[in-house]
Amino acid sequence: MTGNRTFSIIKPKAVRSGYIIPILSKIHEGGFKLIAMRFTQLTLNQAQDFYAVHKGKAFYEDLCEFMSSGPIIVLLLEKENAVEDYRKLIGATNPDEASENTVRSLYGSSVQENAVHGSDSDENAEIEGNFFFSATERF
Repeated sequence: MTGNRTFSIIKPKAVRSGYIIPILSKIHEGGFKLIAMRFTQLTLNQAQDFYAVHKGKAFYEDLCEFMSSGPIIVLLLEKENAVEDYRKLIGATNPDEASENTVRSLYGSSVQENAVHGSDSDENAEIEGNFFFSATERF
């Protein structure tokens, strides 16, 4: 996935709020190709495993509870310079600080409930994508 692929999650509140299609439209308009997509729900243990890098941080438990609170959409996306371009498309983690017309400014409501997760590096995109998708789904 190095360089031209990234991973994203449409988070539970955005799914519950009916923002799946608008978010997917923004992704498409941003020039991303959808490689794989799955509608799923994390168990608390799966959320803890996925976010293990944050274990011990003040927000870890709340984040895991939130991410296992309802269905999510997981996505593998492709585009030249995918990670960086996707981070620009979604905006700052805090929706109040996100640039106008970014996914998080439009559909996020708080730092935790910011509508989407986006990988922060090529390495993490591969790790996170592998968590949800098998090799046959990725290619």
